Amino acid sequence: MKQLKYYIAAIIAFAIWGTFSFVLKPLHQYSSLDILFYRVFSCAIIMSFISVLFKKGSIKENLHIFKNQPQKVRQKTAVLNILSSTLLTANWFSFIYVMNHISVRATSVAYLVCPILTTILAFFILHDKLNRLQWLSVILSGAGCILLSYSNLIDMLYSSLVGLTYAVYLVIQNINKKFDKFLVLNIHIVFASLILLPFFPAYSNAVPAEFKFYAFIEVIAVLYTIVPLLLNLYALSGISSSKVGMILNINPIIAFILAATVFHEKLEFIQILAYSIIFLAVIIFNSKEIFATRLKPEKMKKI
Repeated sequence: MKQLKYYIAAIIAFAIWGTFSFVLKPLHQYSSLDILFYRVFSCAIIMSFISVLFKKGSIKENLHIFKNQPQKVRQKTAVLNILSSTLLTANWFSFIYVMNHISVRATSVAYLVCPILTTILAFFILHDKLNRLQWLSVILSGAGCILLSYSNLIDMLYSSLVGLTYAVYLVIQNINKKFDKFLVLNIHIVFASLILLPFFPAYSNAVPAEFKFYAFIEVIAVLYTIVPLLLNLYALSGISSSKVGMILNINPIIAFILAATVFHEKLEFIQILAYSIIFLAVIIFNSKEIFATRLKPEKMKKI
């Protein structure tokens, strides 16, 4: 299977993010903005250092590709990459805030909602085709979201915000397929740091003194930011945004399990029912791929 390596890259990325609570929860006493500031600034420094030392050839090559694009394409690429940085910043802050101040469960819901949002956005923006079963899965997912809203409207609003920011980010990465993935991510993170820099003096707290804070921040920067985002961009270079979005469900499945078993968050019946409906929607959406080896080609065409 030619696309297997792209699927594996996406699976590893989202599996890593599913365990994010292990490194965020120990920092719950710090403000969400402080975690975000130090995370982004650390990523920007590390990636820029690597780019300057080891990616000089790629920088020249990618600048050549960019300069040889038509002016309208260059403008579109620049605007969408600045938007990507803004979306990443919003996603990171909202995720950290919800994880440490709302619930682990709410972040898992966010990444159950995100695949459906990604699918819908890809349908309208990238013109990805959806069959009847996939539209059914969208409707079922919407029903699950309504149930979750009934159970806890505030959690659902936060979850939707986290999911939407990353869904839009996934969809617009279609423009960057020609460019070096490391440099693209480096640009996104540098722009994100520039967005945050003016807010740092006014909104940051006293400089943390604990070694634990910086140790966890570096783990977050490398293992939970740079590595999975690079894997994510690599996956998007070989498979569609819709497929990557659906693989993203690995993230909330792991987070959901951790919320119940490790962090002992209380789950009500209506929430369990809603999660079950959304998981069913995911299975239906991917039914063609899941059962592909069991179906004959002529049967596949009818689905």
